[in-house]
Amino acid sequence: MKKIKLELILFICGAVVMIFEIVGSRVIAPYLGSSTFVWTSIIGIIMASLSLGYFLGGKIADKNPNFKTFSTIIFFSAVMIAISAIIKDQLLLLLVKHIHNLQLNTVLSSILLFAPASIFLGMVSPYAVRLKIDSISHSGQTVGNLYAISTMGSILGTFITGFLLIGLLGTSKILILLVFIQLLVTFLAFPWKLSTQKFIGLFVVLFGFSLFASAPAIFASNFYDIDTDYNRVWTYETIDTQTGRPIRALQTNPGQTEAAVFTDKDDDLVFDYTKFYRLGDHFNPEIKKALLIGGGGYSYPKDFLQKHPDAQLDVVEIDPGLTKIARDHFNLQDNENLHIFHEDGRTFVNRLENADYDVVYIDAFNSQFAIPSHLTTSEFIGKIKENLSPNGVILVNIISAIDGEAGMFLRSELQTYKEHFSFVEIIQIHDNRPATDVQNIQIIASQSAQENWQHSDNTEFQNYLNNIWTSEITGDYTILTDDFAPVELYCYKMVKTK
Repeated sequence: MKKIKLELILFICGAVVMIFEIVGSRVIAPYLGSSTFVWTSIIGIIMASLSLGYFLGGKIADKNPNFKTFSTIIFFSAVMIAISAIIKDQLLLLLVKHIHNLQLNTVLSSILLFAPASIFLGMVSPYAVRLKIDSISHSGQTVGNLYAISTMGSILGTFITGFLLIGLLGTSKILILLVFIQLLVTFLAFPWKLSTQKFIGLFVVLFGFSLFASAPAIFASNFYDIDTDYNRVWTYETIDTQTGRPIRALQTNPGQTEAAVFTDKDDDLVFDYTKFYRLGDHFNPEIKKALLIGGGGYSYPKDFLQKHPDAQLDVVEIDPGLTKIARDHFNLQDNENLHIFHEDGRTFVNRLENADYDVVYIDAFNSQFAIPSHLTTSEFIGKIKENLSPNGVILVNIISAIDGEAGMFLRSELQTYKEHFSFVEIIQIHDNRPATDVQNIQIIASQSAQENWQHSDNTEFQNYLNNIWTSEITGDYTILTDDFAPVELYCYKMVKTK
């Protein structure tokens, strides 16, 4: 063991670095989203911190290399991870409350939560190299071997986190696990003398920390903080401000409740934008087969199946964990006409051949923080068009402004749909919102002529149709393609104007 001790330590610390980095995105997601800005900040800050750690570790190692100091460095990496776990939710709530610039917020969050631990983790490798080198003539090989071992640990940490740990343990428990791992590595590096009393005291402190770190940031009735393979999900009970009725809500993005169900009686849709999907029956009254991309809390699928007991509904939801949450918390039940596909909406659509859907509902754009660009492009829209019935219609819920910088996404998506369909209109979910406000908007596209479509004998449908946008939409736009779809930039424009 002594011969490979340094190698084992570097392997473990290399894995910890990548686990810490990947989990960092889950820590931030409920407060700042999971956009390119978040990943850029986390990766950039951790890389910068590791670089500083390499510099400091090498400098300290040259003064008086010894295993006691080496062990102390590892111990402080555990302490910094523990501090991050303890303060993460409170700190992020504070930053979101007082700083409204997304880019600045992601950078500050990454510095405060991930830089300190990353600096100490970065110090491990150069210090280990200095302890290992006993001959200048073999220093190159020694350095190469040790860094290769550390990188192998990072590779293992990457795969084990993405494929196993996040779905198995969740964010807080993974951070607790990292603390315990680094404490074990501390004692592996140097056999500190601890009395039984001190050891028990340390255990009690860590146990208390683990309980504290696992506490939810939002104190609400029946609050659940659930990590799936794709999302960090919060579900909790609250009151619907519009109806005053109790609801159970689901949230995966900051400040945006994506799904909800009434808890006193599950007899209607909670959110107005989902009710507008009922307009599918206005544009195509003979619905026998439909597709929904984005299951989420499965609010609309339940409504659709209730109103169309003889119709088939295919739901594509990338996250099996969300489907399980919908079954456990949102009253989703098995139905012979409901077919659920757990895969990306784009890969599902790419495989379709002559599906002849009467209606395609798209509800995959959960917020301005989470718009999957590959579901916005001309190629994607063209593939859906190929699989519509002759009277088929597409209804898309998007979040965007209409005018101004924040409306760039709406205008670009609208023009991209017009590349494929002669009938393309938009409806405001709330018609009293200014055109410059970021809001829910429904795009309706059909490949068949729609005569007198602005009017309906159905009172509910007519109420929705009264929100048709009739003003001219002006401003620059981009036809979105697989080669060029700058959706993240448009998202930033939306966030910046809020």
